[in-house]
Amino acid sequence: MLSRLQMTDYRLQCTTIFSCVLLSVFCIQISGCAYSFSGASVPPHLKTIAIPIVDDQSGYGDPALRQQFTTELVNRFLSDNTLELTDAAGADAILKGVIVSVNEAASVVAAGEQVTQRRLTVTVRMTFQDIKQRKTVWEKNFSNWGDFASGGGATQRSVGLEEAIRKLTEDILNDTVSGW
Repeated sequence: MLSRLQMTDYRLQCTTIFSCVLLSVFCIQISGCAYSFSGASVPPHLKTIAIPIVDDQSGYGDPALRQQFTTELVNRFLSDNTLELTDAAGADAILKGVIVSVNEAASVVAAGEQVTQRRLTVTVRMTFQDIKQRKTVWEKNFSNWGDFASGGGATQRSVGLEEAIRKLTEDILNDTVSGW
């Protein structure tokens, strides 16, 4: 059971917290939203983008990897709809890529030093060029991973690869359309 002094202190704390929250909401309403999207979108002169098939220099040994990565990247841009996809001849910008490496390692080791989960880490080097202004906007490496159950063979490995590609293409899209 709380004493009167503890109860009074508790009510005072609750009132103070409630007042702070109310004051914060009030300040936001009066000032308008101070958050701005300026500088976070694609420049107005860029309306179209070309994404040629990425090159695979990883030595991973999966002949479908480059097509799988390119398809996921194109689908990402199609669903985002910030830039319209077109061929290189008519594009305002171009996004080129090279799969540099695909590495596999143990990520979860259970009792008895048995590997229960593995991790595929994919690294790509991407270049985003503004064709209209004839300049390279950025060139950088992206790396991300996907986990899969150990012992499942190629089927489970493809789950990890799909996860890594999904994360990578999301990172690349974000840097392309909001990295301004």
